[in-house]
Amino acid sequence: MAHVATGLDQFEGEFRKGFRGQSLGLLANQASVDRNLRNAKDAISALLPGQLKVLFGPQHGFRGEDQDNMVETEDYFDPELHIPVFNLYGNKIGRLSDVLDTIDLLIIDLQDVGTRVYTFITTMLYCLRAAAKAGKRVLIFDRPNPLGGTIVEGNLLRPEFYSLVGPFTLPMRHGMTMGELAYFFKDGFKIDCDITVLPLTGWRRHMLWKDTGLRWIMPSPNMPLLETALVYPGQVIWEGTNISEGRGTCRPFEVFGAPFVNPSVVKKGLTGTDIEGCYLQEYFFRPTFNKWKGELCGGFMIHVLNPLVYRAYRTSLSLLKAFMETYRDEFSWRQPPYEYDFRRLPVDLIFGDSSVRIALEAGTDIDELLGRCSKELARFLESRKPYLIYGE
Repeated sequence: MAHVATGLDQFEGEFRKGFRGQSLGLLANQASVDRNLRNAKDAISALLPGQLKVLFGPQHGFRGEDQDNMVETEDYFDPELHIPVFNLYGNKIGRLSDVLDTIDLLIIDLQDVGTRVYTFITTMLYCLRAAAKAGKRVLIFDRPNPLGGTIVEGNLLRPEFYSLVGPFTLPMRHGMTMGELAYFFKDGFKIDCDITVLPLTGWRRHMLWKDTGLRWIMPSPNMPLLETALVYPGQVIWEGTNISEGRGTCRPFEVFGAPFVNPSVVKKGLTGTDIEGCYLQEYFFRPTFNKWKGELCGGFMIHVLNPLVYRAYRTSLSLLKAFMETYRDEFSWRQPPYEYDFRRLPVDLIFGDSSVRIALEAGTDIDELLGRCSKELARFLESRKPYLIYGE
């Protein structure tokens, strides 16, 4: 197993010396830890005493305490450092420019999960724009993409569907790190910002999280395990439907279903190609919160058997099609609002393109639907090349 050092680990070496005497802000959360599981806040404040002036948290808060979407964490003062902690999720992102006036440098250290539908990359983009406007520098501590950097999946998001869960023309599984995305965003949106990425050492694009030697820390409350991240590029689709994505269970996104679902019936309509690299265990559960709270749901638990063969997006699209066809009267799309968008269908924001939903409603074959994505993915792989820190 390789030993991968994160950007934070690198900073704790000689690199920190270049920042003595500067006023610093830090965007991080509970997963922003070094090789000794020490939080970035504590590491930086120990190495550069008194220089941290403000902390920022993404969705779910700096401490990761808030469970669901569209819940804005309250601001507070850090009890150890006696500095303010501001939440940068949702409607609170707009005040960032004013706060940046109090610092020289913004440090960003967030663990992404490798899927476009995750608000941390959007929060980073907002920070880059605000830093450019305020004339501030940005330092990004890079972290591994837990899904690796070679496999990409899904259709590319259309610009007309930009949202908090889709800030750029990325596929659902993008295969890039936060640092690489920062450079991609800088050129793509012509952001005039001084960005430095402190890269990983020991990481190669083919590596999944299990290959890094790093310990998995939940980046958000419903991302408890690496297995959650592996299924997420497909299973996040259920957020746009009346099918429970497993929130309110101990294994969100791996477990999914609804009271009207008979898993044995659904399974008969699937082919081996639909579920390649995984096993669908027929499963019953009763969510403690969110969709179908307290009701007995039938469905499945996905077990990823071979992560190099398994394709989350294809598998979940096939399951979605099967659910739609088996339960025409019971199945429905979730209605707005979703992630502060009060107008557009949540599933269209998740797909980043209404044509995917329309094709599914028309009964389009999954192979045909995915075939439409292949040329887009080829273009994406070319367009991202200049921004890859770790090579092909």
